[in-house]
Amino acid sequence: MTRIVILGGGPGGYEAALVAASLGATVTVIDSDGIGGACVLTDCVPSKTLIATSETMTNFAMAPALGVRPHGDPGAETGSWELTSRPHLTPPEVVTVDPEQVNERVRTLARAQSADIERRLEREGVEVVHGTGRLVGPPDRLVGPHAVESSDGETFVSDVVLVATGASAREISGCEPDGERILTWRHLYELKEIPEHLVVVGSGVTGAEFASAYRALGAEVTLVSSRECVLPAEDPDAAQVIEDVFVRRGIQVLNRSRAASVHRIGDGVLVELTDGRTVTGSHALMAVGSVPRTTGLGLSEVGVRLGSGGHVVVDRMSRTSVPGMYAAGDCTGVLPLASVAAMQGRIAMWHALGEAVTPLRLGTVSSNIFTEPEIATVGVTQRMKDSGVIAAEVTTVPLMRNPRAKMMGIADGFVKLFCRPGSGSVLGGVIVAPRASELILSISLAVENGLTVDQVARTFSIYPSLSGSITEAARVLRPRDLFAGFETPA
Repeated sequence: MTRIVILGGGPGGYEAALVAASLGATVTVIDSDGIGGACVLTDCVPSKTLIATSETMTNFAMAPALGVRPHGDPGAETGSWELTSRPHLTPPEVVTVDPEQVNERVRTLARAQSADIERRLEREGVEVVHGTGRLVGPPDRLVGPHAVESSDGETFVSDVVLVATGASAREISGCEPDGERILTWRHLYELKEIPEHLVVVGSGVTGAEFASAYRALGAEVTLVSSRECVLPAEDPDAAQVIEDVFVRRGIQVLNRSRAASVHRIGDGVLVELTDGRTVTGSHALMAVGSVPRTTGLGLSEVGVRLGSGGHVVVDRMSRTSVPGMYAAGDCTGVLPLASVAAMQGRIAMWHALGEAVTPLRLGTVSSNIFTEPEIATVGVTQRMKDSGVIAAEVTTVPLMRNPRAKMMGIADGFVKLFCRPGSGSVLGGVIVAPRASELILSISLAVENGLTVDQVARTFSIYPSLSGSITEAARVLRPRDLFAGFETPA
């Protein structure tokens, strides 16, 4: 029977544990944060729960355009309550947010999810040890068994070790969080009030998501971006849509602006920019990335190779430089997504336990940014096409011409589809729309299974539906189709 020790109980760790247990291994998970890890307790699950509340506020703000007005609303007769003309999405006298109740719900759901996962592990026979662990043994150890020592002094001897310790928020000198006014995203769920004016430093995924959410919840928001646009690493057309929406909804976007320092000033904060300008607010959110949690684990001492940023170097089978030792999740720096961490963990266990396994394919990974609207992507990107890395044909179908979008009052967004010239194989796609995270699956299936635009174009879509724009895009890329480019009833 194979003995396996897993350091970290996040998606990479607990999914690996479930696979290993199902294959008959003896599994111990050593975790210091709570099963589910930061993903469940402080990051992904809490943030998306908060965003679910902000989406409700956005829906309230859009209601008048659909003919729905609160009783007694002064704009009912004048038609003045419009999304584009109010500094706040929803007037506080009509709909209010109870921040303490919102955050209590966030914390409760996170704790419940963590408890559910731990019970599942226990049912499958996985031993859960609460504490920290580190690798011990001679520096020249190149073969198992491996020894892992927990923080309470117990030593676990194992044939296989998986490191899945995740990452933590990056801190910048001069901008250190204090947990009260200068915050990381992990402090947000303890707030007793919605920030009056939130200054978000960082315009990547985390910064954009929280800027979008807190604006919908009623906060004034200033977004400080060191790059030329919001979401600089994303599809440029998608990023432009989000930035346009942000500006229209009253978010002040400061592009090409880098924070030099953040200080407390009474009941607020002062953000000093490198060009000498200053921004004041009630709170500052530092959303400047994360760093792998790999220090103090004894990795270098046993020969595990680390990258320049401190991440564990792995191959597509999740193997480290030491036989019998694997790594998964954000500590590897491969792609900071819970789905990728989980797949890395599963691949590691399948490989270690002799199962047939396919190496990790990042080209088929779908991802989503939970702004309003959302951005979902999979496969080939616009930058890859434009740089000549891959030959591709592309088309973009604006949502404003989609019948269902018109009925729902949706004006922002699009479906973009990439295919291989000649064969028409679907290579990737981008969707900017409400619940794009749900719509992207059909394109992901096409990419994963090598479907052609012809096959997608011939697939029935509901009429009317937002997903109809996916089949429309496929018809545009299939010029032989007599009805290419038209949204027709299915």
